[in-house]
Amino acid sequence: MERIGLVGLPNSGKSSLFNALTGGAAAVARHPFSTTETSVGVALVPDQRLDALAKMSASRKVVHAGVELVDIAGLVAGSSTGEGLGNRFLAGIREADAICVVLRAFEDANVPGGTDPLEDLAVLELELVLADLASVEGQLGRRRKAAKADRSLDTQVAALEAARSCLAEGTPLYRSSLSHEAQDALKPYFLLTNKPVLAVVNLGEDAAADHEPVTKPVAEELGSSAEVLGVSVKLEAEAAQLAEADRSELMEGLGLGEGALPRVARAAYRLLGRRTFFTTGEKESRAWTFRHGARAPECAGVIHSDLQRGFIRAEVVHWDELVALGSWAAAREAGKLRLEGKEYQVADGDVLEIRFNV
Repeated sequence: MERIGLVGLPNSGKSSLFNALTGGAAAVARHPFSTTETSVGVALVPDQRLDALAKMSASRKVVHAGVELVDIAGLVAGSSTGEGLGNRFLAGIREADAICVVLRAFEDANVPGGTDPLEDLAVLELELVLADLASVEGQLGRRRKAAKADRSLDTQVAALEAARSCLAEGTPLYRSSLSHEAQDALKPYFLLTNKPVLAVVNLGEDAAADHEPVTKPVAEELGSSAEVLGVSVKLEAEAAQLAEADRSELMEGLGLGEGALPRVARAAYRLLGRRTFFTTGEKESRAWTFRHGARAPECAGVIHSDLQRGFIRAEVVHWDELVALGSWAAAREAGKLRLEGKEYQVADGDVLEIRFNV
């Protein structure tokens, strides 16, 4: 399961967001560094397609896809050189596959800290850039020396040189013009800014229903480099403690629809380039996560390695066609089931039944 690190300045609301998404119990307080240890939890990805399949099949069990979230100790100016919880913060991010930056935009006289999300973003990015620059400069000399004996390392050396130029200008790699090939070449170095980014702007309750005036400047600053979501974390965290019916009623009453937390979970899922296929039956309906572009045997292996090893073919139908027809048997009778072989690239929303022999 992929891991997303929640990053923010003290009192940004990242621990409250973590708790709301995962049902966890990370420490939340009005003083800095209430998070001193890394907390890990799983956020389920709401999916109406799965719910519809489970209802159709009268499934006894429903299993949603999920992403692993990590609540990382707070960052302050100077973290890259050891201020605050410095190295503990940096180590937590290096282990993440993607980063969710939580930017404070709510007013609360009882909670210290600034309320300008662009200022938060600038501090966060500067610390990440400085840490990456130190790492790249440390690696570059060694890689250059090794490349004299192994020319296959030239690509990595060129990528490190390009990264150093960007970082020296104060530009995070995820916002740079580096090619995909260069970014791939840098992956072995676990650079902090060479990860996909989602920005969550933590709003006051009064801005929850109309967040664009607050989130727009952040979206304009980041451009196409990151998705930006506006969330009243306090409101959503309180709603998350309610029973589902009461939560839905509260969200609807406030004009917030399903609420922002499902959007955050889905955005985090997309951030990692993941897609979903389904299996369904009376026993269980389940959402399975797979890599975009994966072929049928690889997706079979997500279910069980034996299915990949002995893969013969897959019976495939898109979820909406299956739900419309009402059953797997009806889909077969209507000629909607397709038999696909080893070269089939599974599409998001496919329902699969794997035929195999081991």
